Amino acid sequence: MIPSSNDHLPPGSVPPALPPPLNSKSGSARSLFAIFLSLCLALFLVSGVVSVIDDSLVLLFQLHLLTAISGVLFLFSFLTTALVYVLMGLTPMVPKRLFLPVTLFYAAALFVVFPVLIYWYNGVLEIDWVTSCCQVIVGLVILYRSQGGFKFHWLLVPVHELGARRFSWRNLSVFLLVNVFVLLPAVMVYIFLCAALAVNHFSDGFMVLRPNGFSVQVRKYARNDGKTIELFPMAHVADARFYRKVSQTFPTNSVILMEGVTDQKHLLTNEVNYARMAHALHLSEQEKEFEPTHGEMVMADVDVDQFSTNTIDFLNLVMLFHSRGLNATTVQAMLEYSPPPDFLDQLTRDLLQNRNRHLLGQIQTWLPRSDHLIVPWGVGHIPQISREIQKSGFRLVATREYRLIRFHFMGQGNQGAGPDGATEKSN
Repeated sequence: MIPSSNDHLPPGSVPPALPPPLNSKSGSARSLFAIFLSLCLALFLVSGVVSVIDDSLVLLFQLHLLTAISGVLFLFSFLTTALVYVLMGLTPMVPKRLFLPVTLFYAAALFVVFPVLIYWYNGVLEIDWVTSCCQVIVGLVILYRSQGGFKFHWLLVPVHELGARRFSWRNLSVFLLVNVFVLLPAVMVYIFLCAALAVNHFSDGFMVLRPNGFSVQVRKYARNDGKTIELFPMAHVADARFYRKVSQTFPTNSVILMEGVTDQKHLLTNEVNYARMAHALHLSEQEKEFEPTHGEMVMADVDVDQFSTNTIDFLNLVMLFHSRGLNATTVQAMLEYSPPPDFLDQLTRDLLQNRNRHLLGQIQTWLPRSDHLIVPWGVGHIPQISREIQKSGFRLVATREYRLIRFHFMGQGNQGAGPDGATEKSN
């Protein structure tokens, strides 16, 4: 008979408490959770390293050997990080001191991209290289903190780093409150500000995004000989009141150089039609609502036959989507479409640069015949036209602002505008 250990205790003493037996299921679950977190950290670190190498090869040698691999690794790393962020709110087991920097890093990197795309588009690759280097540094710091040094155990996040509790209502409540009432509003405000900056930057201030809608700025230019040109930024779909107000402002003695690509040889298989878009956005089409009541209208645009074959094919695809909407036929057509390598440059030349050049020629043709020219063209064309006519001796003398699109959920869209829906300023 083996004597019990309690036999040697003095009478009346309490035996020491033994540690609770280890629950094998609980220990196994914690181990699997640690493996998943280790995988997340490994993907974050490897994705950063591969991205640095890929960006370096592209910047130095124009080689894209690892671009596809880098993209796949980033996708899996981003998805696992997003899942860890959700788990961070559901369970205190996720060590926040290790994985909160990972999730915040991806969020910060995405926020940095927007201003770069607006003001420094040609430097996106350099910014991506710097961001990838920062990702590697952050990953190494987290690895050092999780393992107490660069020991490189196979389990990057040890089990002892996990929180003790599986669930906490307090943890979940704080997580939801912070995300719903702090982070989500902050993200929405930031995205709106970036969108406003982008609209103002790419339109040279001819279009402005405000909380109550989009506005456009009409600018009047004059030359020393008394000739004037008014540039009216337009859109294919907008508020019907905008088209009506603009139509009523043209002087009787003006010449209106109208936008509108013709198709004399019937090269477009689908009619240029924005009715579906207008209906979906509860707006009106320019073609139906914009009817100037004064002045002489002159078609000042090019014909489709001046476009390249690739541009015509793309326009047919776009108009197919506009006319028929999203269905099996249009989706299949879009999936089968394969543009050539220089397609974007050709598209820009056909739809923007060549048409602008033609319009400038029309302006020079009609200036000797009229003292007042009206140019109601798409807002994408107007900045270049403005720069070119100022080079030829015209100067800005007055501006007017019109509400292009109203956001009705923000209240009255014309607050702050004059009685005719426009605000005017003389220079």
